[in-house]
Amino acid sequence: MSQNWRRKSSVSAWDKPEGGWSRRQRGGIIATVGGFIEGLATALIRRKIFVVIFLLLTLLSFFTAVPFVPHFNWGSGKYVIILAANEGGGVMHWKGAKEWAIERSSIENKREYAERHGYHLAVKDVSLKKRYSHEWRESWQKVDIIKETMRQFPNAEWFWWLDLHTLIMEPQISLDQHIFNNLYNETYRDLTGQFNPLNLPVQIPYVDYNQPVDLIVTQDCGGFNLGSFFIRRSDWTDKLLDLWWDPVFYEQRHMEWEHKEQDALEYLFTNQPWIRGRVGFLPLRKINGLPPGACSEMENDKQLFYDEKSRDFLVNMAGCEWGRDCWKEMESYKAKAVELHRKKWWLF
Repeated sequence: MSQNWRRKSSVSAWDKPEGGWSRRQRGGIIATVGGFIEGLATALIRRKIFVVIFLLLTLLSFFTAVPFVPHFNWGSGKYVIILAANEGGGVMHWKGAKEWAIERSSIENKREYAERHGYHLAVKDVSLKKRYSHEWRESWQKVDIIKETMRQFPNAEWFWWLDLHTLIMEPQISLDQHIFNNLYNETYRDLTGQFNPLNLPVQIPYVDYNQPVDLIVTQDCGGFNLGSFFIRRSDWTDKLLDLWWDPVFYEQRHMEWEHKEQDALEYLFTNQPWIRGRVGFLPLRKINGLPPGACSEMENDKQLFYDEKSRDFLVNMAGCEWGRDCWKEMESYKAKAVELHRKKWWLF
C-alpha cells in the first residue's frame, strides 16, 4: 500500500501520462494557467499606478537627462576629460571666494557632462611646481599631466584637455555626435586656404596626410589654442609628449617662447613632418568659442567668438584673468546655458 502511494505521488500533476492528457486533465491545466494570468492581470491593474510610474522612470532614465532621476550611461570609457584645476595653487596670489566659485562651477559642469555620456573625468591639480632650481615651469605641466592620466586610464583612447575657464554650453551633445562620428570630415589637415594667424608654413616636405589623426587642435588670434584640445593614445603620441616635454629642448628655446608649451608645439608642427602628418584642425568655435574681450585685435571676426544663435558647443574664457572678470564671465555663461535649455524643459 505504501509502495503504491509513493509510486502515485511521484507523478507530478504536470507530467504527461503515457496515454496522453484526458479532456478533464487538459481542462484543469488550462484553468490553472488562466487563473494565474487572471490573478497577475488583477494585481497589475490594482497596482497600475506603480507600473506606470516605473515605466515612466525607466524611459526618463534611458532616454532623457531630466534631473533628480538616476540615469543609465550609454557611453563607454573611450573618452577621458582632463580638467585643469587649482591654477597657480595660490602661489602667485591668494585664491579668493570668486576663484573657488569658478572652480566649483567648472568642475560641476564637466562632471555632469561626463556622467551624462559615460565618460571619465580626471580633475588635475596644476598648482605651480618647481621643476628646476631657477624657475617655475608653469603651464608646461599639460604634458606631464596627460602622460599621468593615460597611465591612470589604460583602456581609454581619447583624452580631452580643458582649462578651468571653460564651460560646456550644449551638454546634450556627445563627443561622437559633435566630432568623432565624422572625424575626417570635421577636421582639416592642410593649412592651404585655412585660418592661419601666425602664417605657419602651409606645406613642408615629407608630410604624409594619409596617417590617422592623433591630435586635434584649433587656432585663435594667437595661434594654437590649447585651452581645449584632444589627443589620442598611440605610439606617435608617446613620442610627441616625450619631445614636447624634453628639458634640453625646453632649455634651448624657453626664453623665446612667450606662450610656453603652445609655442613649443607650434615649433614642432612647423619643423617636423612626422608630427604635422597626424595633426587635425577644427574650426575654433567647434570646441573653443571665445567671449567678447578675447582676441580684441580681431574683434570683428565672427569665426572666433561664441554665438548662442548657432548654439556653439563650448565657450573658452581664455585670458579672462588679464584685465577681465573671470567670475562675471563664468556666471554670465552659466545663466545663458540655463536660459538656452529652459524652453526645452517647459515643452517636455
